[in-house]
Amino acid sequence: MKLAEALSRSRDTLAQNAVEDASLEAELLLRHILNIDRTQLYLDLEEELSPEDERAFQALVERRLNGEPAAYIIGHREFYGLDFYVNPHTLIPRPESELLVETALKLAQERQPHTIADIGTGCGAIAITLALEIPNARIYATDLSAKALEVARINCQQHGVDDRVSLLPGDMLEPLPEPVDLIVANLPYVRQSELNPGFEPLLALDGGAGGTEMIAKLCRQAKDKLADGGSMLLEIGYGQYETISTLLASLFPGGAIEVLADLSGIERVVSLNLSRAKVAG
Repeated sequence: MKLAEALSRSRDTLAQNAVEDASLEAELLLRHILNIDRTQLYLDLEEELSPEDERAFQALVERRLNGEPAAYIIGHREFYGLDFYVNPHTLIPRPESELLVETALKLAQERQPHTIADIGTGCGAIAITLALEIPNARIYATDLSAKALEVARINCQQHGVDDRVSLLPGDMLEPLPEPVDLIVANLPYVRQSELNPGFEPLLALDGGAGGTEMIAKLCRQAKDKLADGGSMLLEIGYGQYETISTLLASLFPGGAIEVLADLSGIERVVSLNLSRAKVAG
């Protein structure tokens, strides 16, 4: 069987089973088996797929049909143009989280933070991206999961930032050794009633009954961990911006609060900027 036929068949099979982005996912799985990039794949479409590779490819397609995410199958995921190792101990980085990074980078141009904390770092994608884009900043990355931090450690080493990203085990802001200039967090925000047990860790998805429990807890912790004149960026779920904005206004009177929408028009990031604002007691 030629690569073109194998690709076409797998793409059709995935599409018929309601797998989103079936064409892209078929490519990813086949490239993983052959260990080639996308350009090489399309140059080799008329080449024959060996029986061994064909069997291995079909096995990966079956795993995908059983609901296992492609990122876990191939062991990596692209985020903000960078490649990150992932496994079932970490949430798979989502494209919408790139808005969190973009917002942090714009803010960094204005405020030049010396210390940044990425809370619930998972595979470390956000912390590492910020470390690469803001080389003068010291990054703290916390997570409750020791296994997730091991994945983040691998990615820090892969991207050469392990000397500037401090991985700290513990509950959100509690492990931080000092107040920081910028807090960035993509915490669980899925309502418990909407959780669908699957391959991703529930710890990274479960936002409590209302979906905002973990984010609200972080906001309260931030009163003691956000430096004077600091900033905080929070990724949120659909319809949660009013709850979080109201809470921040009560905790940080005088702080500037802004809500930013993603490409789908969903309010995705809540931004808090302090100008040495008084923090509520």
